Amino acid sequence: MNNLLRCVPLLLCLLAGLAQAAEPRVVALSWEAAEHLLKLDITPVAVADAEQYRAQVARPPLPAQVPSAGSRRAPDFDKLTALKPELIVIGERQEAMRAQLARIAPVTTYGSLSQEHDSYLVARDDYLALAQRFGREDHALRELAAMQVQIDGLHQRLVEHFRGHLPKVLVIRFVAPGMVRVDGGDSMIDSALQQLHLQPAYPPPHDAAVPIEALAGIEDGVVVYVEPFAEQEQLFASPEWRAMPFVRADRLAAMPDTWAHGGVFSIQYLAEAITQALLSLPAP
Repeated sequence: MNNLLRCVPLLLCLLAGLAQAAEPRVVALSWEAAEHLLKLDITPVAVADAEQYRAQVARPPLPAQVPSAGSRRAPDFDKLTALKPELIVIGERQEAMRAQLARIAPVTTYGSLSQEHDSYLVARDDYLALAQRFGREDHALRELAAMQVQIDGLHQRLVEHFRGHLPKVLVIRFVAPGMVRVDGGDSMIDSALQQLHLQPAYPPPHDAAVPIEALAGIEDGVVVYVEPFAEQEQLFASPEWRAMPFVRADRLAAMPDTWAHGGVFSIQYLAEAITQALLSLPAP
């Protein structure tokens, strides 16, 4: 028995070594790919613009030991060669460098967040395709199911808060004192609103830049703005802004800056931020 017990630590070490050896060596040159790999419990050996990912995307967290692979526009080919990856994952915008990357390792493309497509469905399909490549389909389906449970719970909280009468919602990002950005239909923000069963308070524009004056037509909806905005105090003190119907009716709420151009799980993170903002409003 004692001999058997003495063997246990050795067996555990061997198993850990095998698990580590089985970990695929993948470089993610797009942030969407990095998100999806992390949600498959695969730690990339390098990620393009890794520090910016940690600052701007943040979720899922990128382990501190993962180095940068250079920038998304100009990867560090010498570093990639030294890393000896088994696979390099790129986005559509990096297709021009495929041939050069292919000299280092096989290359595959994931991600098409054009507003000509349904961003949620494209991102979901990309995640499942990546999972299939590594034999982790069951894991991916569990992660997607857990995300849906979370979003359904957020929806229920909104239904209870607004007593069954969900408001129409517009999410804006200030780009200048007189201009806001409104993501159009099939964007990640639009998908998050749909998942929460929230109707748009403003028709999705073809041009994402909208003059602030156009928001005066929002009579019965809620406007959620993304913080921070350096000139917020100046704008919010102006007579034009204070005359907006949603401002006078106390239907204006702030949400934290949340990455809106990522993988499929961005939908959950955006839904959480939007819900948090809406729950800060008075109940009807």
